[in-house]
Amino acid sequence: QGGTRAILAAVQAHIITYLLFTRDTECTHLERLCRLGRHEQGQALATALAETLWAAGGGGRAIVCLVTAPVTTVPREGCRASSFTDRIRLFEFSEKAAAQGFISDHISCFKGEGSHGVILFLYSLLFSRTLER
Repeated sequence: QGGTRAILAAVQAHIITYLLFTRDTECTHLERLCRLGRHEQGQALATALAETLWAAGGGGRAIVCLVTAPVTTVPREGCRASSFTDRIRLFEFSEKAAAQGFISDHISCFKGEGSHGVILFLYSLLFSRTLER
């Protein structure tokens, strides 16, 4: 029940908070939401993702998961072809600004059509928080 709605709702709350109260602009609160370009939308999403991952990492680290290109080699006998999970690569950051910059540079991996952005973010949350915690 619910699927990805809980994750999306949490990210949307961070985006709205950023757009209304954190973003540096001369516009009033309501104008901040009305005057938004594509770049600013991506920046708001990157900030929300980085803030959430940083909090999950206890304020000391964030791990971002991205999918590498599909493997084009034929698997050995007895092995299966690489799945989505097998192609995930982890990027660890010890500074929140570095994590946010990296996410901003790779924002299309989280918001593009067919990008698996929600599952990548969920994996990033799990690795940032650690399985023990």
